[in-house]
Amino acid sequence: MAIDLDLCTGCGGCVVACKSENNVPINGRAPEAKGAEIEWMSLLPRGSRDEPESGLPVELMPTPCFHCDNPPCVKVCPVGATYRNDEGIVAQIWDRCIGCRYCTVACPYSRRSFNWKRAEWPDSYRSMMNPDVALRPEGVVEKCTFCHQRLRRVREEAKVAGEEVPREVYERLPACAEACPAGAITFGDLNDRDSRVAAMAGSPRARRDYEHIGTRPKIYYLSKARREFR
Repeated sequence: MAIDLDLCTGCGGCVVACKSENNVPINGRAPEAKGAEIEWMSLLPRGSRDEPESGLPVELMPTPCFHCDNPPCVKVCPVGATYRNDEGIVAQIWDRCIGCRYCTVACPYSRRSFNWKRAEWPDSYRSMMNPDVALRPEGVVEKCTFCHQRLRRVREEAKVAGEEVPREVYERLPACAEACPAGAITFGDLNDRDSRVAAMAGSPRARRDYEHIGTRPKIYYLSKARREFR
């Protein structure tokens, strides 16, 4: 996934779309829920107006799971509840998770959430739940899956039709990418050199967070372009 911060307006549409698509519970404003918010996609600030000498603008960064090629979370899971599949997506088997939270501690990006209680929704919300995504029980860890249910669906439909999935379909496949009004989020196959995501990953503006620790994250950020106005 590549995220162009020069296009991102910080509207939060990606956060809302992710919650809706993946049945992410809303904890509410109760005191006991403070600090226990479950988010698969977050909008996090980077840079500070209080440090103008740094020369860096404040950037709002859409932040999902980084789906590392060398994921620390997978190494510490004692029951194999989290794993990296053949395509490089770091997946989670909720029914196998024992809630030890080793993966939460190991993730250097803090991109995992723990279900402290069983999620509840008002009856009026239940008609809007996505039947393609299972509800998570109390006591398990959950995270972004790159909307693998959408990926599975388009491939199954293409197989029935005897066709290939066009790369353009992949570009806006995850809910966050589809909902972004500015087109800042792009998904695809980095091994496909003709794909848009591969071109963005090769941009001189592209960077990856914490590359020096060897996790090899698959989220590429394109920094804001430095423009001079005279």
